[in-house]
Amino acid sequence: LALLLGLPLALAAEPPSCAPLVPVTFDNATIPGLLGHWIYIAGASRYPPHLEELKAVKYAAFSFSPGSHEDELNVTEIMRLNETCVVKNTSKILVFWHNSTLAHVDDQVASTAKLIQSDKDLLILKHLNTNFPGLSLSGRTPS
Repeated sequence: LALLLGLPLALAAEPPSCAPLVPVTFDNATIPGLLGHWIYIAGASRYPPHLEELKAVKYAAFSFSPGSHEDELNVTEIMRLNETCVVKNTSKILVFWHNSTLAHVDDQVASTAKLIQSDKDLLILKHLNTNFPGLSLSGRTPS
C-alpha cells in the first residue's frame, strides 16, 4: 500500500518543493479574475479575534461583484458560525493598485491582505498584520 501511495510522487516530472509565497502584482486582469463565487476552505491566524472566529466557522461562502468604481468590489458573505447562519451584504473590498493589496472593510473594521500567486480557481490571501500573520485558502465554485 505504501508503494502505491508513493508511486505518483516517484513518477512526478518535478520533485515536490516548498515554493515561496509570491504576491501577485495587480494588472488589468487581476480584479476581474476575482469576480464570482468562492468557498472558504481553511485559514490560519495568530490574531486573537480571528482565532475565535476560525474555531466557530463551520462553513463559509462569499462572492465578489463589481463595486461602484474600479477600486472597489462588493462582497456577499454567507457563514455558519457554530449553529448560527450569518449573511452579510454590506462589506466591501478596496483595491490598492499602488501596492497590490486588498482591504476588507466591514462596519468600520478593516483587514488588509496580499493576493498570493496560484491557480485561477484558488484564492490564497496572506493577511497583513505586523504582529499577527495569517493565511486563508478559498476555492472557486463551479459556474
